[in-house]
Amino acid sequence: MAAAAFLRNLIAAVPYRLHIVLTPSHGLHANRCRATDNGIQLTNHERHVHAFEHIFDRVRREHQIDHRLTKIKHPWTNGQVERMNRTIKEATVKRFHYDNNEQLRNHLANFISAYNFGRRLMTLKGLTPYEFICKQWTIEPERFIPNPIHQMPGLNT
Repeated sequence: MAAAAFLRNLIAAVPYRLHIVLTPSHGLHANRCRATDNGIQLTNHERHVHAFEHIFDRVRREHQIDHRLTKIKHPWTNGQVERMNRTIKEATVKRFHYDNNEQLRNHLANFISAYNFGRRLMTLKGLTPYEFICKQWTIEPERFIPNPIHQMPGLNT
């Protein structure tokens, strides 16, 4: 239920259509054990056949999102997500003390905005994440719901 609710909230929040959800496969990764490694939270695997469709699969199917599983014993597939999580932690909770959740939420929102609109990334050929999304919009506008140029904070919001 939590994974399906998260997917619904994500679909409502992002300004582009999701095409693929990539999750860890049901096999355990070497030296790693995660809640999603068994995958039953996200889909009915062959080993976990049930008479009903899993709610995550139903939400995914309703929005025409493909679900792919990572290869067993290939933990580096999640490397980009893990690296970004580490970057966020290093810029927030590992560096600052917060008196309450609201302070953390505000600082996190400010960091994410600065990152998305100001951080030039080599993996994006020197573009910021926002510039990269706008460039992709000019190439494939059908992948987006609204024009991402209208997502820029400032006078047009």
